Formats: sequence, C-alpha cells, structure tokens
Amino acid sequence: MIGKYKNNKIVRRIITISAVTISALMQAFVIQTFIRPSHLLSGGFTGVAILIDNIASLFGRSFSVSVGMLLLNIPVAALCSRSISLRFTFYSLMQVFLSSFFLAVCKFQPMFDDVMLNVIFGGFLNGLAISAALRGNASSGGTDFIALYVSNKTGRSIWEYVFAANVVLLCIFGMLFGWIYAGYSILFQFISTRTIATFHHRYERVTLQITTTKAEAVIQAYVSKYRHGISCVDAMGGYSHKKMYLLHTVVSSYEAADVVDLIRSVDPHIIINMVKTENFYGSFYQAPME
Repeated sequence: MIGKYKNNKIVRRIITISAVTISALMQAFVIQTFIRPSHLLSGGFTGVAILIDNIASLFGRSFSVSVGMLLLNIPVAALCSRSISLRFTFYSLMQVFLSSFFLAVCKFQPMFDDVMLNVIFGGFLNGLAISAALRGNASSGGTDFIALYVSNKTGRSIWEYVFAANVVLLCIFGMLFGWIYAGYSILFQFISTRTIATFHHRYERVTLQITTTKAEAVIQAYVSKYRHGISCVDAMGGYSHKKMYLLHTVVSSYEAADVVDLIRSVDPHIIINMVKTENFYGSFYQAPME
C-alpha cells in the first residue's frame, strides 16, 4: 500500500495512521453490528475478551470488552516489540486503543436479523479490517503480534495456524454457551482468515525472469536499492539474433511492483516474466517492518 511513497516518511506516516484508524473503526462496527447481535465470538484477543465477558455474565457480572482488549494486548506487544519494530508495535497498539475507544463511544445498529448474513458479511469485514492495518504497516494487535513474530522468524505466513488456535478458543466457547453459536463463529473466523490471506501477501515470494540488453545498468540499479541476490547469464534474441542477458531474482510480492518500476525506468524495452514462487530454499532477506 505504501509502495511508491515509502521514501517519503511524512506520507508514509499519514497512510499508516489512516489505515489504523479505518481498521479500528471497522472492527468496532463489526463487533456491534454483526458479532453481538448474533452471539458470535471473534478470534484472537478480542474473542478472549468477549468470552470473559460472557463467562462473567453467567455469574451476574460484566467485563468491559474494550478494557479487556487493552489488558491482553499490552503484555504481548511488549514481549514481541524486540523482534517487530517499535514503530510497528506503536501503531498496532494505536489500533487497539482506537478500537477500544470506538467500541465504547460508537453505537452501531444491527443490519441483519439472519445469523448467516451476519457471519458472512461480518467475517469478510473483520478480515478486511485486519488487512487494512497490515497493509498500512501495522496490525490489529493480539494474536496478530504472535503471527507476525513467528512469520518474521520463519519467513512464512502462519494465518492457518492462527485459525486453528481460534478454533480451539471457539470450542471452549461452544462447550460453555452452545455449539450452534460456536459453529457459526468458526465459519465467521474461517471467512475472516481467508480474507486476510487474500489481501495480505507480505510473506509470499515471486521470481522475476528479466530479459534485457542493459544488464549492467539494471543490476547496478537493483542491487543499490534491494538486498536480494540476482544472477545473470548470456542469451541471444531468437528473432533479432542480438546479444541479450537473462537476469533472475526472487523478491517479496509486496516489493515486486516497485522492483518492476525501477528496472523499467533503466530499460523501457525490458521484458519481465513474474512467476509465483511456491518453495524457496536458501538465504532470503526479509525487510523489517517499519
């Protein structure tokens, strides 16, 4: 999302703050409009806070979901901040605080009486809210911190494992409050997780196969800006019989558009074939979160 503006710190901060604010407002909207009316339980620490509130209600007590979100998130943020940048952690906590604030002051009304519609639209919008924060170089806190911490260590997305952990949480919810709502909540979480996987590609990699007559200039521009390796072999144009060069490199998918823009500015006639990389073995530089 911040691709071509990443060298402009002011613009980058404005985009991040905007993404965090939109994400927080959407999350509060989803909880009040879809989750609560259908007695669903979202995943992550928000779901834990809602579960605690539901358990407290069994004893005639109440527990503030907004306060619970803060209490659960702050310790995890402190533990993960050493691996994830402090700036990223700060904006993620801002998202949590804003979500809690909007949840406390906003009064959104239910849209549907049908539980399945609430599950589908709520799950999609919840995933979209989390994706908005991630695309803005922040997160919605909670289990996102844990997922991103592990992903930074392994270089692989682990949202499917986050979904599995949420299913365990929802099974506890089902044992206490009934399996029908737990079943709907699992479906809600599945839709949310698939939405995140659709829009968040930070840990996906692509292979760029580049054909150019200006290999030296392209390589120099590329290695001066990116810390990925690039190989070069001699080639010959099948039609023109002119000498060409075939370059080969693997980059993160979120960098790919910027890489293409850079090398096309060096050689406007360059030919680029982009292929999704399913498996990669060897050293790979993963840019830190900012």
